[in-house]
Amino acid sequence: MLTYFLAVKIRACSDDKDSGPEVQINLPSSVMSRIEELMGGTEQFDSDEFDAVAYINRVFPTEQSLSGVESAAARCEFRLSGVEQDIRRLVRAQAEQREAGQAALLDAQKCIAELALQVTDINKKAERSESMVREITSEIKQLDCAKWNLTAAITALNHLHMLVGGIGSLRQMTANRQYREVAPPLQALAEVLRHFEDYKDVKEISSLRDQVHSIRAQLGVQILADFRSAFSGGGGGKTLPLRTLGDACLVVDALEPRVKTELLTWFIDLQLQEYVALFSASEEAAWLSHVERRYAWLKRRLLAFEDSLGSVFPPEWTLSERIAKRFCQITKEQLGEIMSSRRSEIDVKLLLYAIQKTYSFELLLHKRFTGMDLGSENADPSALDKQNGFEPEVKDASESESLESTADAGWIRAVGACFEPYLSLYIASLDASLRSFMQQFVQDAKSTDVGAVGTGVGSGAVMASCGELFLFYKRCLVQCARLSTGAPVLELAGVFQKYLREYASQVLQAALPNPNAGQPLGPSVPSLVSNLQTLLKDDGNTTRYTKQEVARITSVITTSEYCLETTIHLEQKLKEKVSKGLEDKIDLSPEQDLFHKMITNCIQLLVQDLEMACEPALQAMTKISWLNFDNVGDQSSYVTQIIMHLKNTVPNLRDNLASSRKYFTQFCIRFANSFIPKFIQNIYKCKPISTVGSEQLLLDTHMLKTALLELPSIGSEVKRPSPAMYTKVVIKLMTKAEMILKLVMAPLDGNLEGFVSQFLQLLPESTLAEFHKVLDMKGAKLNKSQQSSLDAYFKETVKSVNSESK
Repeated sequence: MLTYFLAVKIRACSDDKDSGPEVQINLPSSVMSRIEELMGGTEQFDSDEFDAVAYINRVFPTEQSLSGVESAAARCEFRLSGVEQDIRRLVRAQAEQREAGQAALLDAQKCIAELALQVTDINKKAERSESMVREITSEIKQLDCAKWNLTAAITALNHLHMLVGGIGSLRQMTANRQYREVAPPLQALAEVLRHFEDYKDVKEISSLRDQVHSIRAQLGVQILADFRSAFSGGGGGKTLPLRTLGDACLVVDALEPRVKTELLTWFIDLQLQEYVALFSASEEAAWLSHVERRYAWLKRRLLAFEDSLGSVFPPEWTLSERIAKRFCQITKEQLGEIMSSRRSEIDVKLLLYAIQKTYSFELLLHKRFTGMDLGSENADPSALDKQNGFEPEVKDASESESLESTADAGWIRAVGACFEPYLSLYIASLDASLRSFMQQFVQDAKSTDVGAVGTGVGSGAVMASCGELFLFYKRCLVQCARLSTGAPVLELAGVFQKYLREYASQVLQAALPNPNAGQPLGPSVPSLVSNLQTLLKDDGNTTRYTKQEVARITSVITTSEYCLETTIHLEQKLKEKVSKGLEDKIDLSPEQDLFHKMITNCIQLLVQDLEMACEPALQAMTKISWLNFDNVGDQSSYVTQIIMHLKNTVPNLRDNLASSRKYFTQFCIRFANSFIPKFIQNIYKCKPISTVGSEQLLLDTHMLKTALLELPSIGSEVKRPSPAMYTKVVIKLMTKAEMILKLVMAPLDGNLEGFVSQFLQLLPESTLAEFHKVLDMKGAKLNKSQQSSLDAYFKETVKSVNSESK
């Protein structure tokens, strides 16, 4: 309603001025709230749900209240007139504000126009300033360019003056052999010529350049002639003093590298001229037996050279080192030629002698020219390495790095490389030495005196021969790696493999308590495995092993373990020593598998031995009349016998395998996997059996299960928990035995289908044959029809269970 009144008043006010369209103003909520406050609340009139009749009935509820209608209407008219006056006043004020805003807008536009004029004026002034700056800087650039050109011209003139004056003085000093004074200007002229690279098309500059090159060439020829003249007599300066020759070396450094190379080549060949003549192929001193005289000659020559002529040549030329390198090159060529022509005269001792003296000489050169000493134990290739085994150590790593860096420096194998084609003789000698070692090892392994010192057999100890074998292997590898890292290392690896197989087949097998074990089977792996399998399958021999024989078997286990681990390290070392690209050709995995097979078969021998001890007790179990049991008592005597055998055997094995605990655990697991199924098979033989008999057998099974769970620590003062894997195996297999006996005790009561369901629930992995065995133990009497239907139901139930599990 208030909005309506406002619209009416605005229209009335606008009618006084013009006849424009009717306008309805929507005032802000704050204005509306204030107006409503002034009017005493008008929200009910503006509401869409306002009902005039209901409002009048509320204001004038009775006829008596109608007497105040006139006064109420007068109040409304009075309020309405007050509102109209306020609206009129507000509309007029709004019109005045519109006019003031229009005037302010015109003033702002005027100011903007003035500001635009000022900005335009500033831009014009900035352009004029930029033009002035450009003119000023253009003159400065011209001055800078002139200065740079002037400086370049002055510098070029100075260099040209130096070049012209230097050429004249250089010619004069060259003619007078003033080599000490020649070196500085010669280097200076070379620098000056580099500044004239951009002027090489100028005829005068090109002429000066040619003159400098002519003087340098003349100096080179003159110095070479002076050296040849001075040393043509074989020693001492004849034409020029040594000091002048030393000054000439300074000039050589300033000349082309070709001059220095030619001078050094001629001088080094001159120093070694006597050596080439003394040790030519026609001389007896050239043979390998006199190789040490070659190295002694170089030592004397180097000492004489450094005493007499060492001051002539600059230290940075390292002339002694160059002489030694050339000596090594010549020696390698001469020795290679003479060994090729007299190959039939080379024997192992002579070759090793030459290699030893050569290696010592190479180490001496390495220490002399690098200042690095590889140690006295490395000076002799035949020195023994005191480490046993091939485990990587810091010392070995540093030694390998030193040898590799030395080989890169060119001293190690600088001469010794010539012996590499003949190292097959060395490998053959190692083969012969290993053959004699193996024969001795076989004799020791066959010895019946297991307690003798040095046999290394007994109480599960590693055989001493094993350590000796790998110690010899390491010495051979160290020696061979110093001589070559190529094909000889591969050949050596083949020899190692050969005697690892022979050690397993002849030494380890000979140590086993088997009448045929001592007979040599050769290095063939299949022969060894076949022999061991035959031994394992031999059930005719019922004699148990003595403690000494058990000690032999455990000693073979620990020795095989040591061989297995050391062979792995040996393979790694061989691959480290051999040249890159040949590592894949070294493979000792067949030998590792052989030792692993040896361990497995020895463990099986021990398992069979313990099973053999328990076999009479199992036979006694099947002979008990289980049908006539009246009451359940303590554990049966056969259980006591089995536990007694376990207590008598396992502690000794545990002590012997104390250093190989994992293989003792393997023994326990394999015994459980072999013995418990036999025990279950003997349970099936206990038929017929009564309920009481089943209860007694179940008690015996529980007692045996308890003893087997404690098997790894049986008879030990220190009780430790059994390995989890072993415990899992025992519980799984013995639980099956207990379930079988519980099924035997379960009544049939004519409900055969229910018994089948119970059987498959307790023994879900059982077969139909085992089901028949349980029925036989229960003494169930079924005709053929019942048996056939029961078998069909069993198969159908198994099939449905399998399909549900999938």
